[in-house]
Amino acid sequence: MDLILNPWPWYVGGPLIAGIMFLLLWVGRRFGMSSNLRTVCAAAGGAKASSFFDYNWKDERWNLIVALGAVIGGWIAMNLLSTDAAVALHPDVIDQLQQLGISDAGKAFMPEKFFTANAWSDPKSLLILLGGGFLVGFGARYAGGCTSGHAISGLSNLQLGSLIAVIGFFIGGLVMNHFLLPYIL
Repeated sequence: MDLILNPWPWYVGGPLIAGIMFLLLWVGRRFGMSSNLRTVCAAAGGAKASSFFDYNWKDERWNLIVALGAVIGGWIAMNLLSTDAAVALHPDVIDQLQQLGISDAGKAFMPEKFFTANAWSDPKSLLILLGGGFLVGFGARYAGGCTSGHAISGLSNLQLGSLIAVIGFFIGGLVMNHFLLPYIL
């Protein structure tokens, strides 16, 4: 029961991810979450606005099931298999986040400053969320895939472009965290 109610260690989660990747490769599929947004837009008639969405989206319906499974799995893990809603953070990280105005660091899974209904009425929080969403969307399109697609699927296929993208993701994350985030918050 202890294994179920605590985060799984790398030696359990890693082989499970590898097994799923093997199955996807075996059936000739590639994994990536940002491609689901393209599929949804194409299904909703996005081809009228951009030729990027003009393709047979029905061939990619399987990936929408993966996205739905990720949402359902996340809900199950958070609500049924977790004993604590907080992320285990180092005390120094909690102190740094609290100095940046995130008062519930180490106490909640997502900061209330950005993930409550109040974020929609606070112009600064709304601007941060919109700007971050734009940069993530732009970056995923510009890099030809998202972090999960490149880091899990692309690296397992030994694609040099995915290795370069993942290195760029990490460098961008470090720059954002250490140099830009203190000025934004």
